Amino acid sequence: MTNVEKSDDRPAVTVIGTGEMGSAIADAFLRGGYPTTVWNRTAGRTDALVSRGARRAATVHDAVTAGPLVMISVKGNDAARRILEPAGDALAGRTVVNLTDGTSGEVREVAAWAADRGARYLHGQIMTIAPGVGHPEAAVFYGGDEAAYELYRPALGLLGGRGTLVSADAGVPALYGMAVHGTMWGMLNGFLHAAALLSSEGIEVRRFLEHAGASVSALPSLLPSIADEVDRREHAAEYGALRHHLPSVEDLVGESRARGIDDELPGYTLGLVTRAVGEGHADDGYSRLVDHFGRR
Repeated sequence: MTNVEKSDDRPAVTVIGTGEMGSAIADAFLRGGYPTTVWNRTAGRTDALVSRGARRAATVHDAVTAGPLVMISVKGNDAARRILEPAGDALAGRTVVNLTDGTSGEVREVAAWAADRGARYLHGQIMTIAPGVGHPEAAVFYGGDEAAYELYRPALGLLGGRGTLVSADAGVPALYGMAVHGTMWGMLNGFLHAAALLSSEGIEVRRFLEHAGASVSALPSLLPSIADEVDRREHAAEYGALRHHLPSVEDLVGESRARGIDDELPGYTLGLVTRAVGEGHADDGYSRLVDHFGRR
């Protein structure tokens, strides 16, 4: 460990990028009593943080040299790399935590770039909107240098009480974030289609939930079993074989069409189930459909 990596209870932190998310990150460190330096391309966007005790750096180089822990949250990983470039050799021995959204490949490119300059690197995927930063239930997935994560765990804990190092591969947190969002959007789109169907009959959606909420809320409990089946590549029919799903999906498509409700979403599901049944998987569970999504 270099001298610059030595840490007391509250090491100096730098936050580069003070948009909505970056400002929330910097504010979390200020509230936690950490000496905090901020930099933004538009200097005026740091005024509120400076008024709360942050130090404004004139340049990126000054920001990086202000402390051992450098957080960056900007729009795009290419931008993150360009912004950090002027810091040059000052990155050596410091820990860079990149909180910028992007693909796993983009994150890995920044990780390699930072490593070439002697920096320790972590990628953090924050699973909340800016007002949720710092909440005890806010999740942050980290990937990268385990020693850096352990060293700065108390500081990183200020961003969310459910922060976790998920992999030594810096790209994995980005995949975790996408997986959470993909699951969320699939569920929300399915629910909104159901809401449109109910509304077409004049049924209040809230009333539906009062009657069927237990059935709907039980659905996430199926995910661990489905995950196990995917990992084992054994697609049991514990919750119904695909041949039993098929008539229900056909009914949903037919009802949607009869009511003039967009049938693209259930139609897509019908296509998946029909294809799998046609390929000889009628007695397999729903997890068998992962094969479709894994095809290229």
